[in-house]
Amino acid sequence: MSNFKLKKSEFMELNLNKKVLNEAEENELTSTMPEEIKDDQETEEKETETKTEEPKETENNGGDFKDVIAEILHSRTQSHIFHWQTVGEHSLAMHQALQLYYEGIVPLIDGFVESYQGKYGIMKGYKCPEGFSDFESGEALIKYFQDLETKIESNRDSVKESYLQNQIDTFVELINSTIYKLKFL
Repeated sequence: MSNFKLKKSEFMELNLNKKVLNEAEENELTSTMPEEIKDDQETEEKETETKTEEPKETENNGGDFKDVIAEILHSRTQSHIFHWQTVGEHSLAMHQALQLYYEGIVPLIDGFVESYQGKYGIMKGYKCPEGFSDFESGEALIKYFQDLETKIESNRDSVKESYLQNQIDTFVELINSTIYKLKFL
């Protein structure tokens, strides 16, 4: 026997010169196919099934941290609104600090969600936090970011993997850097 092997699709192409088969014709052709090609056909079908599997959704759909993700996404838009509305003493520093935050948080949250979903599957069922606030004062901005950090930290335990914890650290780092700029610049 020769070492030359054909897959089912190659066998049919050679024998039928690319003729489109209906199911009965395919079954008839398969019945005349050598056994080693039939075995390769089963392996090929299993490989195709494996390749086309859809990612599984997480059982807990992101748990408590999914709500934090929604809060962080909300903070991006909220900080942009604050950015547009800053007035008074230190308004330029606040304006710039807020811009650094809303430009910096999107790639961080995007990286986290993609990493999380790569491990656990697609998260669904996000809930939008309610409304937006208007700029009141520098102190109110600082409190806003301190509260955001508290929400993140209070839900941190719902994520176990160290690489995801490290990504959460980058959110907290950006928030505290923003607080520093709002307080002292």
